Amino acid sequence: MLKNIIFAATFALIATTSLAGDYNYIEPADVSSRVEMGEEQVLVDICEPAQFAEGHVPGSIETNAYPVKSAEERARLDKALAEIEKSEADVVVVCPRGKGGAKRAYDYLKERGVEESRLKILIGGMDGYPYRKESK
Repeated sequence: MLKNIIFAATFALIATTSLAGDYNYIEPADVSSRVEMGEEQVLVDICEPAQFAEGHVPGSIETNAYPVKSAEERARLDKALAEIEKSEADVVVVCPRGKGGAKRAYDYLKERGVEESRLKILIGGMDGYPYRKESK
């Protein structure tokens, strides 16, 4: 009986992890703190041009790759690869809401050789980022 319970619990844990997907996330406050402290991070902003112009995290690389579904949109992320390759810092994907587009960008960058341990998704994306700076 105990074996069955342990097996069922293990199976449920594995199934839940597989369905949820394995992504690394970062809190908005942590990103903002890194910006303020001048800590190195590569900010890959995939938002559309209008949203980027409304405000973005200072130092972001504007790619306009959202929603990262087509080959053309994925290719827009390539402009960030040169900066990513010059650094060993974390790579933070900034998306409108930190959901599907961010995950697709994360997956693409991972496929292009960026170490997953460096990749992070900004929780809540720009819609949930309270430290927004307007473009000038």
